[in-house]
Amino acid sequence: MVRFAFAGAVFLMLAACAAAPAPLTPGAAAAEAATITALLKAQDAAWNAGDIDGFMHGYWPSDDLRFASGGDVVRGYEATLARYKVRYPGRDGMGVLTTADYEIDILSPGAAIAHGSWHVKLQDENLSGLYTLVLRKLDGEWLIISDTTTSAE
Repeated sequence: MVRFAFAGAVFLMLAACAAAPAPLTPGAAAAEAATITALLKAQDAAWNAGDIDGFMHGYWPSDDLRFASGGDVVRGYEATLARYKVRYPGRDGMGVLTTADYEIDILSPGAAIAHGSWHVKLQDENLSGLYTLVLRKLDGEWLIISDTTTSAE
């Protein structure tokens, strides 16, 4: 009986190791982090061009997208897009976005967390805060699946 239990435990450990994805090398992780940073900078560029739809290309186009800010949680790509368009109406209402202080943690070949700061300069006010993004690599592309953004005010 002990042999069967031991053999079963060994089998389960081997199966778990075989099912786990291989960890990324430091060079591969750095390349993935650079790809995510480029995504975030492309979002800044789209925002500053007045293109909220282009900005949203970094988000997962799914009803399961999660966006949390200001004590509210919005679920879904379309609802998140609508929230941005109401909060920042038109090019003049969008101001100039700058993100910085990027901290990208590659958790696995298909999952990452990004932390950073944001600043929006509007005509009459400056907004700023921090964000935490959860990203998944879906069909070879890093996409934000959850965004928690806080305000410094």
